[in-house]
Amino acid sequence: MYDPTHLRTFLSVAQTLSFTQAARRLGLRQSTVSQHVRRLEDATGRQLFARDTHSVELTEDGEAMLGFARRILEVHEQAAQFFGGTRLRGRLRFGASEDFVLTRLPEILQRFRREHPEVDLELTVELSGILHQRLAEGRLDLVLAKRRPEDPHGELVWHDELVWIGAPGLRLDPDRPVPLIVYPPPGITRELALRALQRQGRPWRIVCTSGSLNGLLAAARAGLGVMVHSRGLVPPGLVRVPERAGLPEPGQVDFVVTYGRGRPSAREAARALAEAILAGGDRLHRGGP
Repeated sequence: MYDPTHLRTFLSVAQTLSFTQAARRLGLRQSTVSQHVRRLEDATGRQLFARDTHSVELTEDGEAMLGFARRILEVHEQAAQFFGGTRLRGRLRFGASEDFVLTRLPEILQRFRREHPEVDLELTVELSGILHQRLAEGRLDLVLAKRRPEDPHGELVWHDELVWIGAPGLRLDPDRPVPLIVYPPPGITRELALRALQRQGRPWRIVCTSGSLNGLLAAARAGLGVMVHSRGLVPPGLVRVPERAGLPEPGQVDFVVTYGRGRPSAREAARALAEAILAGGDRLHRGGP
């Protein structure tokens, strides 16, 4: 009843909330993406996206279809692997940024390990900038991380707005420097936060630096200051800083999967894991475990 090709296109649009970006990810024309979505909507008899010239949003039926589409494609992939008779094997060095520590990425990795038991998966958790450096040096085979706005590399998982977050009830004194909680260099959110404050001409002071997301969250929950974070990944116990605080817009960020250029033996395993991440990308920013 539901064509797997149409379901994959639907997931790509749902994750990027953009027909243009979904077309770029899938290597299709935008008209083809629109056609796939329209045919899926015809098959379901429901509207899956509310869209106009400026935005794309999932409808209530579209949200429900997310779970169905993932499960259908998972079973389809399992059947293809079973009857195809090919088994991936070898070493796969995978890097994930600190942003995903509290998401449902472990579920995606667990399923990958179950479906590809002969792949030796090695996980590195680090800052996005450090992961990209290691990938360029040939020390990793695949990376899931943020990228800088000007960076064209990587396959888009989703695009998100950056927001200021802090403890509930935290008040910022407009006459004092903004207390910042940041990753150390080369943290991407650190760079964007400082750049935004510089543009506004607002002074700041760094009250906490940690290479661990849990360290930053502990400082934020204690009310030490504010931090820049992905809107779709705001952790429990923290809230967006109200607009009346007058903080500048920190910008936007892309989350991408990027392949290493070396080790041909790891390419098939890297592609399989990347496809699993892309198929389940909405799980990563629609609620943690």
